[in-house]
Amino acid sequence: MNIQWFPGHMAKTRRLLTENIKLIDVIIELLDARIPQSSKNPDMDDLLGTKPRVVVFNKSDLADAAVTTQWIKYYGKKGTFCIPAESRKGEGINLVKSKLREVMKEKIEREKQKGRLIRPIRTMVVGIPNVGKSSFINKIAGKASAVTGDKPGVTRGKQWIRINEEIELLDTPGILWPKFEDENVGLNLAYTGAIKDDVLDLTEVSASLMKKLSGTYENELKSRYKIEDVNNLNGLQLLEAAGRKRGCIISGGEVDYNRISAIVLDEFRGGKIGRISLEKPE
Repeated sequence: MNIQWFPGHMAKTRRLLTENIKLIDVIIELLDARIPQSSKNPDMDDLLGTKPRVVVFNKSDLADAAVTTQWIKYYGKKGTFCIPAESRKGEGINLVKSKLREVMKEKIEREKQKGRLIRPIRTMVVGIPNVGKSSFINKIAGKASAVTGDKPGVTRGKQWIRINEEIELLDTPGILWPKFEDENVGLNLAYTGAIKDDVLDLTEVSASLMKKLSGTYENELKSRYKIEDVNNLNGLQLLEAAGRKRGCIISGGEVDYNRISAIVLDEFRGGKIGRISLEKPE
């Protein structure tokens, strides 16, 4: 499956990041808790340089809690502190604010000692499309400051948002990278909706997801789609079985693959199949 997506506005976002990084004190990097590796843009380290960073595992309510704990330990051993968060409910938001203050504590103290006026901490939220940036910003700001949507690419411009007297935030659009060297990364991004559905073959994506889940979350798959035996079926057969159970039938008794594919992806992304992590630490 050839998955590539690099719209023009993403090239513009790369320029925005490069131009504005000098204004920023600390970065908030959002990763999708279900795919912490695949949702980490490999270009970010070069784009953001050595700026202090707070890493947030967003959408943690959709991920397998035990696996998220493994990821937090994995990153912790590498010296990166990660915070699980659920932006819609606000879980983890206060911890992010506390971490921002902690990261900037020494610099603020130095400024005080020099007798300088303390300005708000300037932070920037970065992350791939559909990682929940707008919902996160709305929660941390305490009001609907950013446009939200359940489709990638909703945020297009640049805007400063005053969080409180201590923190100012620069919002930027989500950004992917030009080419996925690993097909599994591209598929994980497709499963979670980071790549727009209209540039993909949804049947292929859904069938691939069904096969993946049959090996890692077999019970959840059986329970949701009432499929008794998932081990001896390939992805398309699993999709067909689910389609028949859900009544997605067209004339001639054939399965409406477009319909069941959309249902499967929607239910996975909404957590209706269960709390699922598609990646585990190495």
